[in-house]
Amino acid sequence: MKQQDTRQEMPLFTRTYDLMAWLIPVTEKFPRPLRHSFTKRLLDASFDLRERLEEANIRRGSERRQKLILADEALARLWVYIRLSVRLGWISAGQYEYVSERMVEVGKLLGGWQKVTHEGQA
Repeated sequence: MKQQDTRQEMPLFTRTYDLMAWLIPVTEKFPRPLRHSFTKRLLDASFDLRERLEEANIRRGSERRQKLILADEALARLWVYIRLSVRLGWISAGQYEYVSERMVEVGKLLGGWQKVTHEGQA
């Protein structure tokens, strides 16, 4: 029998997981010729974001701050790929509205964590 994890997950982790779960099926509908290159970069940015957050969560001090900076960079790359997807017509206006709201929320949560981490180390 599998032991159930009862610890409460931070909202930032839940939101990034949900974002990744939304992106994967959406990118499967991107044009076949670019599905490998463009989709890989977009999904890699989302995976990088989540992985840097996981790494930050197990570190402290300057190592945590550095991982949060890298997560912020991954989020910035993800924004570029999402905006380009909309411009090329691969993501609808409604999908963009949905995903941008999620990404803004992730950005706010990440910024809050960065602020608390910075203040705690100052």
